[in-house]
Amino acid sequence: MDHFEYRDGVLHAENVPLDRIADEVGTPFYCYSTATIERHIGVFMDGLAPLDATVCYSVKANSNLSVLKILAANGAGADVVSGGELTRALRAGMPPGKIVFSGVGKTEPEIRQAIRADILQINVESEPELEAVNRVAGELGKTARAAVRLNPDIDAGSHDKISTGRREDKFGVEWTRAHEVFTAGAALPHVELVGLAMHIGSQLADLQPYRDAFTRLRDVTAMLQAGGFEIRTLDLGGGLGTPYDDTPMPSPAEYGAMVREVIGDLGCRFLFEPGRVIAGNAGVLVSRVVYVKEGATRRFLILDAAMNDLIRPALYDASHTIVPIAESADKEREPADIVGPVCETGDTFGERIPMPDMNPGDLVAFRTAGAYSAVMASTYNSRALVPEILVNGDQFAVVRERIEVDDYLARESIAPWLNG
Repeated sequence: MDHFEYRDGVLHAENVPLDRIADEVGTPFYCYSTATIERHIGVFMDGLAPLDATVCYSVKANSNLSVLKILAANGAGADVVSGGELTRALRAGMPPGKIVFSGVGKTEPEIRQAIRADILQINVESEPELEAVNRVAGELGKTARAAVRLNPDIDAGSHDKISTGRREDKFGVEWTRAHEVFTAGAALPHVELVGLAMHIGSQLADLQPYRDAFTRLRDVTAMLQAGGFEIRTLDLGGGLGTPYDDTPMPSPAEYGAMVREVIGDLGCRFLFEPGRVIAGNAGVLVSRVVYVKEGATRRFLILDAAMNDLIRPALYDASHTIVPIAESADKEREPADIVGPVCETGDTFGERIPMPDMNPGDLVAFRTAGAYSAVMASTYNSRALVPEILVNGDQFAVVRERIEVDDYLARESIAPWLNG
């Protein structure tokens, strides 16, 4: 469920008509719904009861400070994968004791930042990283809490570029080496190994890969506990899918029931890292038709949004439901290719999409654009960086301004030997 619906023939975000925002802010822009974010985090947390669970929202899905502030106010922490995301999470008010730092390539400055912030734990993904954490913690005169991320060699069945739990993927330590790594970690004076972590991929539409992975995690946990290691936290990652179309997705309640059945009796604190399932349906991208082009065999709707604003279709072959902002009384739909202005054939959002008669100046919305969308935007083709809007009831605010060409050109300079 989301809070984007037609009222009086116009698509609204909560109580704000999207065409009003377009008139005041210009297009393209992202728009997020506070009510949807709050609903989704609440439903997810309810689905985990009565587990001892901490939700560490995956900041990479949507890192806008206002979005993070809403989630922090609703009890969420953060899963971060860079020093920049850690800075964002802390600035948004997320408690350090609810922040985990994941990722395979943490630099020593990032590790130092995490230890100084006294976050909940660092999820280490290799032995060299574990040694780096120990070295940095020693330099700071501290002991760092860490968990070992395991690679369970489980295929999540999602897109190849967002699957992370197979042996050939770059993430985590091979699960069969858990005892060896914990033994090595126990000898390090400035690291306290507190648990295990696992994340097998994104946009999962089936609970069976989770069941298989968590069963393996249960076995490793039992083996380590039998060997005398204390396992206090189990970080189960994220990845629960959100519907971009009519494909059914497991509910948070179904997911929580599966977790309780498979590993709920281990007596550990459970950490969860949802991202897309929280933010995905909470956002739309609004764009304006620039031209309607009748080709030899196809009709093209050329928009002012481009692949630099929303790269998912070009990068992942992803599809978003695209709808007109003004609800059409004409039920007739004709196929159209919906494309952007960037000088690449890959700048195509959808082919043969049934659309009503559209004219230059008309507005369209890309649904389910709240996750992995604005965060992946760029200035390719020297285009402006798309702004972000937050709606709350009948209010809206610009929560990231449009960054124009002159704004980022101010950060560039001509090499001195090229002047005159």
